[in-house]
Amino acid sequence: MLKDETCPVSTALSIIGGKWRLQIIFQIGNEKRRFGELKRRIPTISEKMLIQELKNLTGAGILNRKAYNEIPPKVEYSLTEEGQKILPIIDQIKAFGTELMEKSKASKANLGTSE
Repeated sequence: MLKDETCPVSTALSIIGGKWRLQIIFQIGNEKRRFGELKRRIPTISEKMLIQELKNLTGAGILNRKAYNEIPPKVEYSLTEEGQKILPIIDQIKAFGTELMEKSKASKANLGTSE
C-alpha cells in the first residue's frame, strides 16, 4: 500500500493496519506480555509472523520491548504511551464486532424458526 502522507487515516493504517497488529495490541492491552503468552493468546498466528509484527510495532513506537539478562532469555512487551492511545479504538471495534455477532446470531435463530 502506498502511503499517502496527506491522509491521516492512511498514516494510521500504515502503523496499525494488517491482519495481526490490532490483535497483538489488544492482547497486550495494559499488561506486560511475553512472546509465548502472546502466541497462546493468538494461536492462529505463526511464530515467524508474530516475531515480525512485534518488531514492526516496536520500531513504530507502539510497543516497548524489555529484555532481561537471564537464562533462559526473558523478553516482555508492553504498550508505549502512543500504543495506549489505540486501546479506545480497539474497544470501539470490539463493541461493533459484538453487535455484528449478536445480529448474526439473531438472524440464524430467526431462520431456524421460520422452517
